[in-house]
Order: sequence, then structure tokens, then C-alpha cells
Amino acid sequence: MIKIYKTTNIENKIKKIKRMSTDSWIDLVNPTREEINRVAERTLIDKDLITKMLDADELPRIEVDYTGTLIVIDIPLISEDREYITHPLGIIITKSNYIITVSTKNMDILNDFKRNIVHDFKTAKKTRFVIQIFIKTISKYLKILKEINKDIDETEDVLKKSTENKDLIDLLKIEKTLVYFITSLKENAVVLNKLKNGNVITLYEGDADLLDDAIVEMNQAIDMATIYRDILSSITDTYGTIVSNNLNNIMKFLAGMTIVLSIPTIISSFLGMNVKFGNIGISDYSAVIIFFASIILSIAVAIWLKKKDML
Repeated sequence: MIKIYKTTNIENKIKKIKRMSTDSWIDLVNPTREEINRVAERTLIDKDLITKMLDADELPRIEVDYTGTLIVIDIPLISEDREYITHPLGIIITKSNYIITVSTKNMDILNDFKRNIVHDFKTAKKTRFVIQIFIKTISKYLKILKEINKDIDETEDVLKKSTENKDLIDLLKIEKTLVYFITSLKENAVVLNKLKNGNVITLYEGDADLLDDAIVEMNQAIDMATIYRDILSSITDTYGTIVSNNLNNIMKFLAGMTIVLSIPTIISSFLGMNVKFGNIGISDYSAVIIFFASIILSIAVAIWLKKKDML
């Protein structure tokens, strides 16, 4: 799918247009081969820069060739399984004054640009557009990280009452997400720092300050994700220990009860043999005496095991 946008000079608002023109923004979402060829022919861009972005495993990086500059960043998304994932977005600044965004998935961070709610956004200001995409991406990370923190608190409250395997698995899924986020954020930070040098794309007046703000927010997001991961790792280890300790307590209790309950069995088995045992064997109350003796002895052993913290 291909959509073309351009900021008008009179109203200073972005509008969807039908034909590609200089200083326009071309948004490609899972483009067909025909669309790729059409864009490449019009913008004079090497179509390999576009086709590379059809790979969902592309890593954040910068690639420069004689037709333009490709900047790849990882964007946070929600998968079909309602899990947080990251997906690459390619931003291509062409030598022929076009800017192209390309990905295999719809990126909701770009919707704010399309709805004219991003301050000082113009398709002609390509460097600023790139930095603004980074800022929107970081804001998305920070928003999701806050939601993840809430999920951690809710799962922790559940674990205080029950340590089911499902709850621990939920924590592990969150921890897995945080690991992916930290990796993507660090790789995005590397790209930002390369842009700061001014060797990749030209930085105009005001762009340097905006870029510094983006770097500060990126580092904040990395720190936040790292803290949440450390907290979650500690929680997981703690509750894993609790589950193991609970199992040990159960096994200890069962072992103690086995000892206590085996006493009447031992006594009855011993007296059940053809062995003379004084008057107890011929007394009318022998069964009652043996029963209560077994109970008293079992209680005495249980009390002793309890004092030794073995029951």
C-alpha cells in the first residue's frame, strides 16, 4: 500500500495527494513489487533500500548510498497475541528531495503526523521529520513501559495470594518483552548518536537541540526499561524461591505425618504376631488399650517433631 502526503505552504497542514512530488512524504506499508518499482523510478532511489525493509528482522542502523540515506529504527507494537513486540521502520531520505517511510506493518506513531497534531512538522523539513519520528517512538516506548509496570504490580498482587505456574509464566513473558525493548532502545540510541555527528544528514537550526532532547529521552527510556527488568528479575527469583520453599514445607509435613501415622501400624503389626504380651493379649480391653496407647504415642511423637520444626 502506498500513500503520499505533503505539507502545504499556505495552510501549513499536511494533505494526502495523488502524485509524488518534490518534498512529499511517501508512506509504504507492505508494498507490492509494482509499488516499489514505481517509487524507485519516480524518486531515483535504489529499490534495494526499500526491499530490505520487507525483512522483519532488520536491525536499527544507517545505510548511505549514492541515491539516498536509509535510517532503520525499531518501533514498539502490540502483536496479534496481545504481546508487546518491536518492528523495524525504514526512513529513506532521497537525493531527489523525497522522504520515504517503509515497513511491513502499519505504524501508529505516524498517524499523529497524518492528523496534523505534531508541532512544527513539515514534509520539506526532512531532518526534523526524522528526529520527530524518533521522539514519537520514544514516547511510545515510555507509554508501554508504564503499562508494563502496572502489569508487574498487578501480577505481584496475584502472586501474593497464589503462586500458580501461569502467574510466573506471565512474569517471564514481561521480562522477555523488557529484554527486547532494552536491546531495541540501545540500538536506536546508537543511530541517534550517529545522527548527532551531522555526517549522515544535515542538521539545520534548531535540529541539534531537538536531537539532544531525543537522546535524553532515549536514555531515560533505556534506564526505565533496565530498572523494570531488574525489579522483575528480582520478583521472579523471589517467588521462584517461595514456590520451592512451599514445596519443601509440604514434603517435610508429609514425611512427618508418615512417621506419626506409621506408629499405630508398627504397634498393631507387632501385637498381631503370635507373641505373648502379658495380660494385654487376653484382656477384654486389650483392643481399647492398644488403640489409646497408639494414639498417645503418635501424639507424643507429633509434638516432638513439631518442636524440632519437622512437622
